[in-house]
Amino acid sequence: MVNSRKLPEYIETAIIGAGPHSLTLVNHLLHKKPKLRSRVMVFDPSGEWLTQWRHQLEAQEIIHLRSPAVHHPAPNPFALRKFAETRPSELYPPYDLPGTKLFQDFCDHLIKTNGLEKLIFPAIVTKIKPLKPKNFQLQLSSGQEICTRRVVVATRADEINLPPWVKNLQPPTLVHSHQVDLRSLNLQGENILIIGGGLTSGHLALGAIAKGATVDLMSRKQLQEKLFDTDPGWLGPKYLKSFEAQPCWHERYDMIQKARNGGSLTPAVMLKLKRLTREGKLNLQENCQVTHAHHHQNQWYIKCENGQTQQYDRIWLATGSKFQAQNHHLLEDIWGQYNTPIIQGLPVLDKYLRVKGAELFIMGGLASLRLGPTARNLSGAIKASNLITEALVKPSLYLD
Repeated sequence: MVNSRKLPEYIETAIIGAGPHSLTLVNHLLHKKPKLRSRVMVFDPSGEWLTQWRHQLEAQEIIHLRSPAVHHPAPNPFALRKFAETRPSELYPPYDLPGTKLFQDFCDHLIKTNGLEKLIFPAIVTKIKPLKPKNFQLQLSSGQEICTRRVVVATRADEINLPPWVKNLQPPTLVHSHQVDLRSLNLQGENILIIGGGLTSGHLALGAIAKGATVDLMSRKQLQEKLFDTDPGWLGPKYLKSFEAQPCWHERYDMIQKARNGGSLTPAVMLKLKRLTREGKLNLQENCQVTHAHHHQNQWYIKCENGQTQQYDRIWLATGSKFQAQNHHLLEDIWGQYNTPIIQGLPVLDKYLRVKGAELFIMGGLASLRLGPTARNLSGAIKASNLITEALVKPSLYLD
């Protein structure tokens, strides 16, 4: 239900975005200092929590999360396991990976129990404008404006990666993975090319085949099989200690790239893909790239590096995303005002994830130079929430 809350002239803390990272922050913040409830407002165009996140999971028909059950928005790491006591079959081996429905129900429980739906104001923030001496002005798509002392940017800030041969997307037969909604498609008899080697490409392949298609899954390198998208050592001091001790931001960026190493498939998904390959419903094309594509009479004709031409009804690009902070429309006035260094598309933030010199915090992948390669994951959301909460509740950490 969209909140009818009136927009005030001023709010102490504005949080932009109502996804998993924002939900994690609000739960941690109000657990630490409940009286801040009246001083926080969350802005999201849907007016509800987790709208985009839910849609993406349902559109790709994802059965369970990739993160273990201790990674969730509640401050108590064991809260999800307790919630799942009567639903043990929805925790998947080997590390109690929560089922999608279980995780959604748990988040709904947190939202309802803590009255968090009342914090959301339904609006699109179009601009963050620095004001002297210390405040910010948020400009909304409705033309309204609100002044705020502190801002947390918790929106998706990545840009989709498109292969060089893609001149423009041509829905519905050439789309990026985030535009695919398996629930609405009848693919019986179609031949689909899915490009990418990450978990998204695997989910889309399984979904398309279940709906009657045959699939070619093409990856520019050998498919990798990993339970998590980074080594579990990045969740604790094993790897983070040396990362945080590294003073060179360029070196940190290289460490992040090496740790993530492109996309990977979980053992469970890989097992299913290999079975479908044996059944003749899936063709894995590894170490292969498209060099040219053209569309003629409802068919795509693809030329690969080996010179072969192949024909498809649809092409889905599961080619991931990249971070380009300098292109972030909300922050374009911020970087220049505060002279923020940007390294390979990632901003240099202070230890509490603030833009240096400003009470403006950033969560998610854009905070990777501080948080490491798990910044965009639920574990990164927890770490970011702890840091930002500390800065918001301790007066000694406020900027002068």
